Amino acid sequence: MTPKKIHLMFERLAAAEPHPTTELEYATPFQLLAAVILSAQATDKGVNLATRALFRDAPTARKIAALGEKKLAGYIKTIGLYPTKTKNLIAMSRQLLEHHDGEVPHDRAALEALPGVGRKTANVILNTIFHEPVIAVDTHIFRLANRTGLAPGKDVLAVENKLQKAVPAAYRLHAHHWLILHGRYVCKARKPECRDCIIRDLCEYPEKT
Repeated sequence: MTPKKIHLMFERLAAAEPHPTTELEYATPFQLLAAVILSAQATDKGVNLATRALFRDAPTARKIAALGEKKLAGYIKTIGLYPTKTKNLIAMSRQLLEHHDGEVPHDRAALEALPGVGRKTANVILNTIFHEPVIAVDTHIFRLANRTGLAPGKDVLAVENKLQKAVPAAYRLHAHHWLILHGRYVCKARKPECRDCIIRDLCEYPEKT
């Protein structure tokens, strides 16, 4: 996709959704971090259903850690991979308390050192909480970047690096949310809704529906 097409693409996405944000429900940076950890291989809707009760009863790192694994599992057992996520959430909370006074650090290395936190999760926090113009590449964005020709790459890091170079600076801060929403609701995995796509004429996907 040419730079001109890419600029037009984000111009349209921005006009359609001027203030994009995550669909995960949270009230604090810690709650967003917990929700993102829980969202791996799960839907935001499913995570929200579980965290409404969890964050009501245990809204902080200290209270999550105090729950213990058995009680925490009771809140999140409807979410996929919940046994592993339970262990990670308890360990992450304890590490925040021990090393960061219970606060989410504004530092990539410190974030990625937390249990259950990888590069994608760190990018979500850096972007959504700390307003850094980084792009977290999930399955929706990986698919869209390759399918449209926006930033084709064989792996997540390759796509992320290409997006950082290809997305115009003026749109980079919100690019993650525009792309994930477009991938989730329009450029779907099995059957993209090309007829309703506002960037159909710019997209280089040869098998448009």
